[in-house]
Amino acid sequence: MKIILFSKSPRRQELLKLMGVDFRVMTKDVDESFPSELSVEEVAKYIAEKKAHAFDEEIQDEILITADTIVAVDNEILGKPVDEDDAKRMLNKLSGRTHQVYTGVAISHNHQVISFVDRTDVEFRVITSEEIDFYIKQYQPYDKAGAYGIQEWIGLTCVTSIKGSYTNVMGLPTEKLFFNLNKIN
Repeated sequence: MKIILFSKSPRRQELLKLMGVDFRVMTKDVDESFPSELSVEEVAKYIAEKKAHAFDEEIQDEILITADTIVAVDNEILGKPVDEDDAKRMLNKLSGRTHQVYTGVAISHNHQVISFVDRTDVEFRVITSEEIDFYIKQYQPYDKAGAYGIQEWIGLTCVTSIKGSYTNVMGLPTEKLFFNLNKIN
């Protein structure tokens, strides 16, 4: 069965390749707004499902995988930073604290959608302003929720613990994805 990944994320593409999944990538602009009454966890699932439904008329006999990852601290969603100051604000907020990473995934096949959310708790040690500046200048984390990628320098040097799926923090909880893909295949 043919699989389509709706994602520009090189990390999601890399994870699917590492899983041995044969897929092609499609992208489309989708409004990622959500109702304000949703919980943080519900937001990730809502947006993943919204992305899946954007292809309702285009996908036939193929499996579509969509996902959305959000970082939250104290129930505040930290999206992708708009600029350097925003990235600094986010990383300072995460410094020395535990935060949550939620990834909502929707698997669509023949107009039926299986969706789920995974949560991982990530703890950072206190990060100095010099380290934050270094990370932002070297890694330009503007395409990442919460302004960081766990697979990069900051994850290797500043994360003190994670509780849950590492791949979820990268943007795709592969173990849950594999389990749910097997339901379709």
